[in-house]
Amino acid sequence: MNGTTGQTRHQDRVWSVAEHLDDVLSKIAPLDPIELQLLDAQGCVLVEDITVPVALPPFDNSSMDGYAVRAADTTPATQDAPVSLTVIGDIAAGPGELPAVGPGQAARIMTGAPMPPGADAVVPVEWTDGGAGEGPAAAMRAHSAAPQDAGGEVRVHRPATAGAHIRTRGSDVTEGEPALAAGTVLGPSQIGLLAALGRGTVRVRPRPRVVVLSTGSELVQPGEALGPGQIHDSNSFQLTAAARAAGALAYRVGAVADDAETLRSTLEDQLIRADLLVTSGGVSVGAYDVVKETLTALSAEEGTVEFRKLAMQPGKPQGFGLIGPDRIPLLALPGNPVSSYVSFELFVRPALRTLMGLPDVHRPTLRARITDALASSPQGRRQFLRGSHDADAGTVTPVGGAGSHLIKAMAHANALIVVPEEATEVTADSEVEVVLLG
Repeated sequence: MNGTTGQTRHQDRVWSVAEHLDDVLSKIAPLDPIELQLLDAQGCVLVEDITVPVALPPFDNSSMDGYAVRAADTTPATQDAPVSLTVIGDIAAGPGELPAVGPGQAARIMTGAPMPPGADAVVPVEWTDGGAGEGPAAAMRAHSAAPQDAGGEVRVHRPATAGAHIRTRGSDVTEGEPALAAGTVLGPSQIGLLAALGRGTVRVRPRPRVVVLSTGSELVQPGEALGPGQIHDSNSFQLTAAARAAGALAYRVGAVADDAETLRSTLEDQLIRADLLVTSGGVSVGAYDVVKETLTALSAEEGTVEFRKLAMQPGKPQGFGLIGPDRIPLLALPGNPVSSYVSFELFVRPALRTLMGLPDVHRPTLRARITDALASSPQGRRQFLRGSHDADAGTVTPVGGAGSHLIKAMAHANALIVVPEEATEVTADSEVEVVLLG
């Protein structure tokens, strides 16, 4: 990006939270679908309905280590008077010839192995002597140590009913049955199902790539000693973690000093790997608000970023626009830690979930009884306070104060308490709107 003749469409009016969010989402579209290998698709959103190409399991198989038998042969079996059956061989999981089980016969069978013809039940090895000629067996002896157990006789101490311990073909899903619907986020279980169905790849919307950077000459990398007037950079870590928790591939950039040219070159370098850019700090009205200075100077070819005042607390100053040749969305958040995190939850997270193609982009909200009174709230602004929500009690308790620097309170909160614009106080035991954060 170069040139400083452009300018943002600065407006003096105050935007509502809903107006700003609607404007952001109206300019963001879901990412184009791509075909990915299964493990690369974890966390992505499926864009096609998946049907079952072949029944699962694809054949009748044993759910136990034991003996495949004709159930009628085991009917008279008791502990004191076991039934003796002739063992005609082993059936292990995997391909191989299956021996036919006739009257008075049994085939030693392993879990997952296909049922042989003639057999209609499996007797667990614990219900037998395991071919050892003694009492009930705890387990089968290894074939290498006791190859004779694949033949000889086995004594059955308990009867099995027809169909016992058999996983029948299609008992999980049948051929042609819906497996996964478009819009599903692929987690470990969904990946496992796709693999079981024989899918090596799947068509999804990729996880959005998010680049996060903080601005401020006072910021120092965690782990380094602080000098006079310095603080550790927490925003870029907090926002990167939040983006990853929302499902994005997030990249943290080291803190950028309050220098317009440095910020400009950093943004240029990051555009190639970003579907969304998030900055924190430098968006207010100070003489060193470098983000605002830099992005208001974009040329028409470089994009347009608009800085706004929102009727909210914390998070009044916000910036949003599309920059670079590909018009990558950029959300410029305020620098105070709580302001930036609340802004992320309200604006960045919905934008990320829109890029992912998810139908529901918002955090769940509910009504809860507030345990403590809130003495003051700025009229005309929607306030978002940190809270601890107790689902069992249906209550929410304020955590910390309203200050936008109180990062410890944010770390101990699992919800945001919403105080509407017209309210200046909230009495204890009244109902409030609560945004659940996790």
